[in-house]
Amino acid sequence: MNVNLFPTMKKIIAFVALLSLVQLASSAPLVGDAIAAKNKVAMCIGCHGIPGYKATFPEVYQVPMLGAQSVKYLENALNAYKKGDRKHPTMHGIAASLTDQDIADLAAYYSQQK
Repeated sequence: MNVNLFPTMKKIIAFVALLSLVQLASSAPLVGDAIAAKNKVAMCIGCHGIPGYKATFPEVYQVPMLGAQSVKYLENALNAYKKGDRKHPTMHGIAASLTDQDIADLAAYYSQQK
């Protein structure tokens, strides 16, 4: 029986290389795009764009201004709201709808604001 394994090995090596590239691409850190976020901030401005605004859900929350916060802080906060680790029903609802790229974009945008 003459079995030529060379074409099969080439396919296996190509498949493994492709998997490695996919894994590398998916593990690359997201880079926030502040310009793209300009189309995403409308949902934030209603609360975070009003100086001194306080909201009641059912307690009184001081609504922080987001400008000039660090990217890492903003990303961590939004991810915590998304997971439910930070308790605020409106923020959880908003953050739950955000993709990881949305969060990176919003963090980049607000970190550049004053």
